[in-house]
Amino acid sequence: WYENALRFPGSPVAAHHRATYGNRPYTDFGRDFEDGLADWDPAAWARSFREAGAGYAVLVTKHHDGFCLWPSEAENPHRSGWHTTRDVVGEFAEAVRAEGLRFGVYYSGGLDWTFDDRPIGTAADMFSAVPRGRYPAYADAQMRELIRRYRPDILWNDIAWPASADEIRSLVDFYRFTVPHGVVNDRLLPYAPHWRGLGLPGAKALYNWWDRRTVAQGEGFVPRTPPVFDFRTPEYARYEGSDPYEITRGVDHSFGYNRNSGPDAFIDRATLTSLVRDTAADGGNVLLNVGPRGEDATIPAEQLLRLEWLAEEAGALTPDGPTPG
Repeated sequence: WYENALRFPGSPVAAHHRATYGNRPYTDFGRDFEDGLADWDPAAWARSFREAGAGYAVLVTKHHDGFCLWPSEAENPHRSGWHTTRDVVGEFAEAVRAEGLRFGVYYSGGLDWTFDDRPIGTAADMFSAVPRGRYPAYADAQMRELIRRYRPDILWNDIAWPASADEIRSLVDFYRFTVPHGVVNDRLLPYAPHWRGLGLPGAKALYNWWDRRTVAQGEGFVPRTPPVFDFRTPEYARYEGSDPYEITRGVDHSFGYNRNSGPDAFIDRATLTSLVRDTAADGGNVLLNVGPRGEDATIPAEQLLRLEWLAEEAGALTPDGPTPG
């Protein structure tokens, strides 16, 4: 969310960026992302996840800034070369599978700021920013490419999907044909034409009110139900329904590395172990996000400590062996 926060001049992120990088645009950081991979050791990551008791690992292949962690054949029409030359996705998949874990791909289907860069401050802003034009075909091509190249065990889309329910079913049918055992999360929400009007003041206020009443749960939320899914993904929230589910959250209040997260921002040992234990006892999974440092692709100490806690208690947390992701 760094690039989005830059669009709010008074934000702490914008102040940090001005003080640290001056007027350097976010688009200049592609090479830095690549350079930070020089000493990346995917085998060490995979080993840490397995020792923590994970049964699967999901990699963010493209987040909302549109930067891809594989040399995609679907060229971005707005930012040429906006991807790594190193096949991070392929190396990660090979490493986690070598440790006996299942492999999943996360893909931000609902947002891509290289196609629509309007600032997002609320839920209404977010859905009004789902790109149109050339983006639906681009996202479909990239998702199919990920499926063909890596045959992921888990397809983890985020936010929504920029196309109709029929087009979603076509994509999922392709996935199930290619990976018969694969599972799909619950965020392939089809594009709704009224989202374009959510930028209007009255519509925006009404949508945000409705969102708080129907989706929000404490500091988190439970996504709306899409036409096709295999499991639910409550975020920083519990799930009371009967569907298979996976609680997803970060080790702090962020997804990814946040240098401003102090010690009090991180989940403590008792809360973390009880979350995994209680969720497993209820038949669910926990997808715990850890975010590496961009400078050297290492997992920061505060995050690694949480994995070590899980490793120390892995055998006692789940009734039938590893289930956290």
